[in-house]
Amino acid sequence: MTRKKPRKDSNAARIARIQKMEALYNELQQAVSDNKADVCRDLQGSIGQLKQYMGSGLWQKDYEADEAGLLPPDLKRGVLSQDGLWNLLEDLCGTD
Repeated sequence: MTRKKPRKDSNAARIARIQKMEALYNELQQAVSDNKADVCRDLQGSIGQLKQYMGSGLWQKDYEADEAGLLPPDLKRGVLSQDGLWNLLEDLCGTD
């Protein structure tokens, strides 16, 4: 009997990643809501992490896991909205 290798992207790791990205997403949304000056400059680290997440393929995998019902129903997931993250980043600093 052959054992299956554990999946690289476990659900626990996926949930932790989504929670981290959700926190960054909420931080940027709050800064925009507060009309904080120089949001792009002040939050460059958060913006960079979200851009990397969006472009890495992990966002798509997390989105697909959500669509398949693999995530807990109480998990905040605004970062997985199809247009929300893109629009926020575009509104802040352009897509570079």
